[in-house]
Amino acid sequence: MSVHPSAHLEQARAADGSLAIETHDLSKRYGKIVALDGLVMSAPRGEVFGFLGPNGAGKTTAVKLLLGLVRPTSGHGAVLGAPLGDRTTRRAVGYLPELFRYQEWLTAREVLGLHCALVGIAQERRAREVDAALDTVGLVRRADDRVATFSKGMQQRLGLGVALLGQPELIFLDEPTSALDPVGRYDVREVIRALRQRGSTVFLNSHLLNEVEQVCDRVAVVNQGKVIAIGPLAAITAGGTVRVRVTGLTSAAEMALGGFGPLHVEAGWYTFSGLDPARAPDLVAEMVRLGGRIYAVESRQQTLEDRFLQLLQEDAS
Repeated sequence: MSVHPSAHLEQARAADGSLAIETHDLSKRYGKIVALDGLVMSAPRGEVFGFLGPNGAGKTTAVKLLLGLVRPTSGHGAVLGAPLGDRTTRRAVGYLPELFRYQEWLTAREVLGLHCALVGIAQERRAREVDAALDTVGLVRRADDRVATFSKGMQQRLGLGVALLGQPELIFLDEPTSALDPVGRYDVREVIRALRQRGSTVFLNSHLLNEVEQVCDRVAVVNQGKVIAIGPLAAITAGGTVRVRVTGLTSAAEMALGGFGPLHVEAGWYTFSGLDPARAPDLVAEMVRLGGRIYAVESRQQTLEDRFLQLLQEDAS
């Protein structure tokens, strides 16, 4: 189940009245190439918002437009209530790009200090901000080592620290765990949860759908420059598959089970697709009432990856 973009926009306004991000028919063309085509999307404040799509779907273009790094061809949007590209608002936005690169001759502490100055953090606060960032991303012991000695994963941790300087209201994280080991990915998930706890909004662009599934409140799936599904994670991934090995059911009994969803019967297994596994006990009880004898029950909740692939297939058809 998905929520239509315009419907979601009205729901978010009604529920919160204050959006971190909203776009209206946002498009970007480079000559004849359509990078983004009428993007309609919104993200309420204080949530972790997952932005998903295959390569070439327009995700990077959308992030650049939201950050004011490029101008839209048509349409408009707002970030933290201000028009796209508003410079004052940018001080309240943190950003970890997918392709990060920091001055190799500087130490981690110096890189963070430089970005404190760029953000406009007062001189007397900079040391505290730097120490807090180093602690949050696990680089305290390497604070005075040069970036040239850092692995890619450590540089990604440093980039996350840069994005968190000044306690921004909105943080864009573009593939924040791509270079990290399992411990690093766990640490980043904890950082994201802490950001949500303090009321910040996190815009998470990631190909690691398992990571997205663990931290996001809401997701949008884009394909070929358009949003094809958007809504709360629980709504996007609703449903699953329930398989029951049963004998003794007549054709009439099988028809009576139609209320549980599409049914496929093979070798004694009755498979119901799109059925919430929580309804498995009800299904079994109904089968027994109809004269069936149950030998096994298997249920599987639909994952974000399942739904993501299904949405892309539906959009291509």
